[in-house]
Amino acid sequence: MFEVLVYVYENYWRGDACPEPDQLQRKLNAVGFEADEIREALDWLTGLNLATRCTHWLPGLTAAAHSDTPTRLQSPHSMRVYSVAEQDHLGAECLGFISFLESSGVLPSPMREIVVDRAMAVPAEELTLDDLKIIVLMVYWSFGEEPDALILDELCDDTLERVAH
Repeated sequence: MFEVLVYVYENYWRGDACPEPDQLQRKLNAVGFEADEIREALDWLTGLNLATRCTHWLPGLTAAAHSDTPTRLQSPHSMRVYSVAEQDHLGAECLGFISFLESSGVLPSPMREIVVDRAMAVPAEELTLDDLKIIVLMVYWSFGEEPDALILDELCDDTLERVAH
């Protein structure tokens, strides 16, 4: 499934540039992806699209600009508590990475919730950090946003090739 998501990310600059599911399925079949992978990825993308459309958060706006929205924004002093199921599925490494992105100021709480939701929708027992990075990229993609260059480098960096100085 993640190979399909990476292909979609690389070939369609923004979520709104992506073709409708039927046309996308035909293109993915033509490229040579397995039918099961395509089906899982399209189901996952449908959930991402729904989560993005149902989020009242708009990128780049401050909390004051959102005061007219019906949902309440998270206070900067609040804390996210992960359920046991989320802890088991995401694992310490992924939860630590989400915390890193939040503390860096690049993963606002509405996007974090979509990342967690989409991570929980992955049928693996425990998610890998590389899979989580793809999910984060896809959440940015679905909002038509691109993370800043340093975060994009962190999301796309292959840690196995990294050399410690």
